[in-house]
Amino acid sequence: MKKLVHALVLTGLVGAPALAMADEPASPHTLSANVSLTSNYVFRGISQTGGKPAIQGGFDYSHSSGLYLGTWGSNVGWLTDFQGYTSGSMELDVYGGYRNSIGPVSYDVGAIRYMYPGSKNGAGVPGVWTSEAYVSAGWKWFTAKYSYYLSDSVFGVGPNTDGSYYLDLSGSLPVGDTSLTLGAHWGTFNFKQDSYFVGIYGVSPDYKDWKVSAAYDLSKLGKLGDGMTLSVAYTDTDAEKGFWTDTANGKYLGKATTTVSISKAF
Repeated sequence: MKKLVHALVLTGLVGAPALAMADEPASPHTLSANVSLTSNYVFRGISQTGGKPAIQGGFDYSHSSGLYLGTWGSNVGWLTDFQGYTSGSMELDVYGGYRNSIGPVSYDVGAIRYMYPGSKNGAGVPGVWTSEAYVSAGWKWFTAKYSYYLSDSVFGVGPNTDGSYYLDLSGSLPVGDTSLTLGAHWGTFNFKQDSYFVGIYGVSPDYKDWKVSAAYDLSKLGKLGDGMTLSVAYTDTDAEKGFWTDTANGKYLGKATTTVSISKAF
């Protein structure tokens, strides 16, 4: 009897349960996580940590239909150093949207809420929590993204700055089979009520920023590097020093800087 069963297994006649399991459809749900360490948290050309390191991480959910949700967080320094808050050292974002493609063109439509728990130093300090709606389109290595702001203040620049926008033009090019990806970016931030801020500070908060970067997939180096990426980036802006200088330490937040980061995806 043992010989007969063994023979049936070898010929595949006693393999139906395994085959049935293999044929089960893939789940439409995907969960992922990420964590990173960077020498300087730079967002759209402006340092969020005053040139100091940051640890960051997030969780993402996506559905095969194209719908997605996520959250992401990082330490920041500008709330107390630049914005006049008595406490607050964290950024927490929640976002969601829909992404898909039409032929060779990909697109993404969504919204994000940037939250900064903390306490203001007086009633006259503008709020920092920011709401953004965005739409982007991509083709091959190129992406264009337009972000429109819905909140009364935009990252502490306010009040009455709803209607401000940011335009992002980016490119990302893999270098053959080297696991190296080169990137380039140009962006422009335009704040509503520009004349109001010129009247107070003598300069405009509007600025342009640009970046060049390189990212290396460390999984090529062995199992220890699976899901890990080492990145280096150079960023610069034309932001006015009279507006974008950290009052606590005199640091210009829009200055040219090189950052190094390492990230892990799960």
